[in-house]
Amino acid sequence: QVQLVESGGGLVQAGGSLRLSCITSGIVFGTTHMGWYRQAPGKQRELVAGITDGYFTEVVDSVKDRFTTSRDLAKKTVYLQMNSLKPEDTAFYYCNTPKFNDEHFDPGTYWGQGTQVTVVS
Repeated sequence: QVQLVESGGGLVQAGGSLRLSCITSGIVFGTTHMGWYRQAPGKQRELVAGITDGYFTEVVDSVKDRFTTSRDLAKKTVYLQMNSLKPEDTAFYYCNTPKFNDEHFDPGTYWGQGTQVTVVS
């Protein structure tokens, strides 16, 4: 069974930082692309950051200077480091196994349960 389990969300003041973790199981982690998506109430789910099996990363422009993603092969875990958080970052954040076609991440089959990030001013 494939499992993606996110953690690390919470409530933080604007300007603060959080690190989200996604612990994976049931996948060949070393050959699987990983990504982070978020969805705010009333809005569509959107890509935040992705990282390929070869450690190529993509971070969307809206958070590019503030967020980074990384992966730990031994721990089979993906991270999203979020700095200088803004209220606009408030959303439910999901871990995913995206496809990477034409140098672009697209949502894949497996999703975690998500973790809530709330940023207050």
